[in-house]
Amino acid sequence: MKLQVKRIYDKAEGGDGFRILVDRLWPRGVSKENAKIDEWCKEIAPSDALRKWFGHVPERWEEFKRKYGRELDAKGELVRSIAARSRKGRVTLLYGAKDAAHNNAVALKEYIEARGGKA
Repeated sequence: MKLQVKRIYDKAEGGDGFRILVDRLWPRGVSKENAKIDEWCKEIAPSDALRKWFGHVPERWEEFKRKYGRELDAKGELVRSIAARSRKGRVTLLYGAKDAAHNNAVALKEYIEARGGKA
């Protein structure tokens, strides 16, 4: 699998491959034209309740990943679709959060890789 994570505010590059925005909300200040995304998969993002509970508080990171993982367990088709695409070529999971280490795109990448692309 060729998965990577990148902030949507960073410049799009040729090596990004297929770019998927995995946030439920559109990132503030980014035009759809400048985002250069191939897909917006808001359905795979954490629920609003989980996103608000987490609030990008690093101390909640491990618990957030567990709770988000349970939500992803119920979204097998979406997970398998991203994993299958990443086996064919590079896939970049895009997020809008300021924290590069504690965000849903990082958690999603870890989830997919830990399961070998199966959900």
